[in-house]
Amino acid sequence: MKIDSMKIKEYKTKFIAELLPFYDEMEAESFFYLILENQRQLRRIDLALNIDLHFSVDEIQIWNKILDKLKLEIPIQYILGTTHFYGSEFNVNENVLIPRPETEELVEWIISSAVNMPKFKNLKILDIGTGSGCIAISLAKNITDAEVFAIDISDKALATAKENADLNKVNVAFIQKNILETNDLEQQFDIIVSNPPYVRNLEKAEIKLNVLANEPHIALFVEDNDALIFYRKIAELATKNLSPEGKLFFEINQYLGKETVELLEKMHFKNSELRKDIYGNDRMIACNF
Repeated sequence: MKIDSMKIKEYKTKFIAELLPFYDEMEAESFFYLILENQRQLRRIDLALNIDLHFSVDEIQIWNKILDKLKLEIPIQYILGTTHFYGSEFNVNENVLIPRPETEELVEWIISSAVNMPKFKNLKILDIGTGSGCIAISLAKNITDAEVFAIDISDKALATAKENADLNKVNVAFIQKNILETNDLEQQFDIIVSNPPYVRNLEKAEIKLNVLANEPHIALFVEDNDALIFYRKIAELATKNLSPEGKLFFEINQYLGKETVELLEKMHFKNSELRKDIYGNDRMIACNF
């Protein structure tokens, strides 16, 4: 079938209509404007002020391919290959989790806490399970003079994280390591942070299909019978490798806030603070040793 050029406004109507069996209208429209900015650097206001703007035939072919992927419920961030987190741009792909707004809250908490730490200059920070590098890179950009390290088991995730460090013009030391098989981190850190796998298999029914089908399971899931395995191991390492006035931060499973606090207290961590996220769910913990 011959494809002709089309007014962007007309294509928008077609685009949203074709997505309605899969997404609600507001989400479909948000996808349209995300792609428009990514592909043409045009914002909603630009289109409103220039209603006669056209897509070329080549552009329509590109948009139709994106539309087909959206119909398969592939996340928009993976389709575009990019997302925003804490005011910065990050490359994302099927090897890393898509950064969530809740994790931005954890980053904000760490940054505000760092200002008030007794040692507030030349902090050494470690991010365990870095994935896209969003936590480590955001901390490196926003905490002056920090020396930031990041660990992940996946060489493909680390390759993406290194791209993101270059993209954001920060220095982060990336290390490939299986944290569950690590007995010592070999140096002291003032801040240790982790957003480890914490979704139990029994919670899979709550996870959206597009997440289950596309995001890396190694970064998401833990066994039902030992859901806190990563918290226990990282806390154990922190007992040896957290500096005397340092802080340990976790993003956590919303259903296991009480259990995670109890685990840390049994391991002699002090001043545990459990915080809720923007959705009112238990989501992050900070403590000292």
